[in-house]
Amino acid sequence: MIQTTYPPSILQYIPFFFVIWSDDLLTVSEIAVVKKIIDDDQNLSKEDRKTLNSWLNTAQPPLDTEIKSWQRTIAHSGLKLVESDNHPLTSFSQKLISNNGSAHLFNENLSAIEINLGIQPNHYHHLFEVEVELEKTSHFYDPKEIDKIFKGIFHREIDEFRDTLAHPIFSWEIIKNKENFREKVLSQVKYLANVGYGALAYPEAYGGKGNMPLYATIFENLMFLDGSLTVKFGVQFGLFGGSIQKLGTKKHHERYLSAIGEAKLLGCFAMTETGHGSNVRGIKTTATYNKERDNITIHTPGKNDNKEYIGNALHGTMASVFAQLIVEGKNHGVHAILVPLRDSDNRLMPGVRIEDNGYKLGLNGVDNGKIWFDQVTVPRENLLNKYGDIKPDGTYYSKIKNPNKRFFTMLGTLVGGRICVAKGALSGAKMALSIAVKYALQRRQFNDNVKVQEDLIMDYPSHQLRLTPAIAKAYVYQITLDSLMKTYSDDSITDKRQIETQAAGLKAIITWFANETIQECREACGGKGYLLENRIADLKGDVDIFTTFEGDNTVLLQLAAKGIMSDFNSEFNSAGFTAVFKLLGTQISDKLVTINPIYANKVDKEHLYNPKFHKHAFDHRTRRLTYSAALRLRDYIKKGVPTYQAFLKVQTHLIALGKAYSCELAYNTYLQFVEKIEDKKNQELFQKIGCLFALSEIREDASWYLEQGYLGSTKSKAIRQRVERLSTEFRPHIEVLVDGFGIPDHCLTAPISR
Repeated sequence: MIQTTYPPSILQYIPFFFVIWSDDLLTVSEIAVVKKIIDDDQNLSKEDRKTLNSWLNTAQPPLDTEIKSWQRTIAHSGLKLVESDNHPLTSFSQKLISNNGSAHLFNENLSAIEINLGIQPNHYHHLFEVEVELEKTSHFYDPKEIDKIFKGIFHREIDEFRDTLAHPIFSWEIIKNKENFREKVLSQVKYLANVGYGALAYPEAYGGKGNMPLYATIFENLMFLDGSLTVKFGVQFGLFGGSIQKLGTKKHHERYLSAIGEAKLLGCFAMTETGHGSNVRGIKTTATYNKERDNITIHTPGKNDNKEYIGNALHGTMASVFAQLIVEGKNHGVHAILVPLRDSDNRLMPGVRIEDNGYKLGLNGVDNGKIWFDQVTVPRENLLNKYGDIKPDGTYYSKIKNPNKRFFTMLGTLVGGRICVAKGALSGAKMALSIAVKYALQRRQFNDNVKVQEDLIMDYPSHQLRLTPAIAKAYVYQITLDSLMKTYSDDSITDKRQIETQAAGLKAIITWFANETIQECREACGGKGYLLENRIADLKGDVDIFTTFEGDNTVLLQLAAKGIMSDFNSEFNSAGFTAVFKLLGTQISDKLVTINPIYANKVDKEHLYNPKFHKHAFDHRTRRLTYSAALRLRDYIKKGVPTYQAFLKVQTHLIALGKAYSCELAYNTYLQFVEKIEDKKNQELFQKIGCLFALSEIREDASWYLEQGYLGSTKSKAIRQRVERLSTEFRPHIEVLVDGFGIPDHCLTAPISR
């Protein structure tokens, strides 16, 4: 006969066992936690311990009748579980035995079960009568401290900038007419220039601070206001001004940079062409030097050779035009030339034709256009000549003799724009996550008890799982991009090829992540997320293009993979392959160590949460993909398949490698940062966030790990369960985590977020 009345010493454990067996929380490490609490409880008799330990036997779990007995005991107690208590289940147990006059027997250590097993509202909501808390967020962590960790040395400057965004000129509104929208965005850009933010990355001599990382941070914060403003700001000061700063010389800097930073000279970055997209090297626009007249003729030779999707095309008066430079009949490859587009009366210059791209899916506040050049002449001095010049005698000169190296050196100086694109997309995701989380902490739906109010949707495990891992990824990616921008801005690093490889891969995975996250947030907000006033729809449209501008993501991942495989040698000729096999020689001669079956099925919490396991998993995937891709390429080359065709045959393999490399880079960068966080409490929080990121990533690529034998099915299942568990454990802190993004209240204008 099942016991229905329990002694007080056991009674206090009943709520915990009810939750444990109702929600299947027990694993080996959790059992150890509960056993220790029982063993240390001096108020338990030998018989009590025997009873409690028998309920921890997963091979012979308690009978259903026993569990129903626990349920009756709780239901007949007349007590409510109070969510606002620090440890709700522990407090409930204490009240349970206090009602029997046995408060002196209460075991204070019971809270350790609640903490270590990650027991959260969704574990007990439908098991107890719950007194729902009005305060839905724990204050254990301080979002201002988290935000300060992110801001680092720029905390004062960023706070000042966020205060600037409270100016009425930045008030968000729905503007459907693109002309009106563009005028508002232009006025905002000019305002930012007037208060000194346009020139931040330029040298002090031209009104700036020579601070590219701070400029990039300002850029990403603008996404909290509006995507069109962010992109227009980036085109004017980052792409147009940046091309002159990075590719020009002192004469160009002195003549143009101050005016650009003050938005008195509006300009374009005219690289992309209709027919050539990401293939910058293959663009067809020509820049032919005329020795007799000492000028350069810019020309669009064919129907699809026009410049396409050029920001600032309708407002701009000058463009940095990328073209094939032809001197004395020889093509010296792609160079940038400054070409006036309009005169002082804003009329198009002779030979220049510009058409509006029209309405787009998003970013309709940016004046994108198509540009054609019909024998347009400019002075020789308009050539941005840092890496290649035309001397007064009409001959071409460059310190970099190898045209391939010269091309990639030029592009490498512009990688900052690619990093900024990733940062902007990430800010869009952070904005969407903040809106979705705040809405989920207000919106209620469903409950099987008609006498109480419905449950918060944030308390559903499915909702936690759709938002919390994305928040963890946002944290990791933020740290990674900040670190990469710092490295890129280090002038002592003259060879930017490794940085270009890293930026290519990170830009791809982060902009894809941003789009997926914004879509998830839209769905998480239901019909409210579809309303323009709630901002997610605009974020979705604006961030969508980030996957293809500054490089199509699929192409960028292949670029990253080629950088990895050739020791960052971007030219895959026969010499390049020698470098590949030299780099991978040890891996090709010695097969990768076979994974021990015991390791493949190791499922304890300590192992799964250990960064060493995560690092090993990511490193194994990158090395394995590199090794196998190299072998496939070698086999094709041996058979006489041309190099280009060999790469086409392993194209999808290279994309997988690019993703794996970028994920590993992000995680390792994040770990290095977290090690330096001085406050222990916040460091542990960031470590736990990193754990969720790592397990989520491994889980998402579980099919590959299973195919390779790196994971057994038992371990794969355990990782899935741990991702769900961690998502639930972050529930009390979920609002703090998104508030840690530092989005100012005056930017968080979505009605559902308030």
